[in-house]
Amino acid sequence: MSQKSILLLHGALGSKAQFKALENALAQSFEVHVLTFEGHGGRTSDRPFSMTHFVENVVKYLDEHKLDSIDIFGYSMGGYVALMLAKMHPNRVNRIMTLGTKFAWNPEFSAMEVRKLNPDKIEEKVPRFAQFLEKVHAPLDWKKVVTDTANMMIDLGNERPLEKHYSAISCPTLITLGSLDNMSTEEESKFVAEQLPKGEFELIPDLEHPIEKVNVSELSRRIESFYKS
Repeated sequence: MSQKSILLLHGALGSKAQFKALENALAQSFEVHVLTFEGHGGRTSDRPFSMTHFVENVVKYLDEHKLDSIDIFGYSMGGYVALMLAKMHPNRVNRIMTLGTKFAWNPEFSAMEVRKLNPDKIEEKVPRFAQFLEKVHAPLDWKKVVTDTANMMIDLGNERPLEKHYSAISCPTLITLGSLDNMSTEEESKFVAEQLPKGEFELIPDLEHPIEKVNVSELSRRIESFYKS
């Protein structure tokens, strides 16, 4: 019997490299696929960041790897992309699990987040993070990645492309959130899970937002439990 395939989708300012440990942990149970969205992790792009463009990246990856449909684990922004994919191409998605995904976008929240995404201030006040971003996105200009992400967040706040479409996403979906996550909220995550026809919500105790702080063995156990149930 062949292994089930799973695709891991990374978060904003990240790349597929942030999944290396998780990829290794899941390799015995799944055929693991990872991709880097355009404009991230050294992958060039000549257009603005948008969820629609990232969905196109996923569809192209599935086509290139001859995958008709697949299970998806999406971290943060990756979870939003996964649900967008399920809305736009429902036949390509089997199941979705999200972690730390922000759903309740509006102009006020976007403006608050964009204030944190000033490349010059990051370089000045958080130099280690600036060095990290430079390494992750090389040879791309990490400052452009940050600016493009900020512009995408403004668009998300204005357009809210998923807001009225959750009821049309029919695949089984598990929305998970760390209890210490300061990017999303339990209230909005539960709301989305309730709007999805086959949605569930699970709160993970003592977990912050950064994927680097996740207990990989515990996360892989949760992923295996959901996708093999």
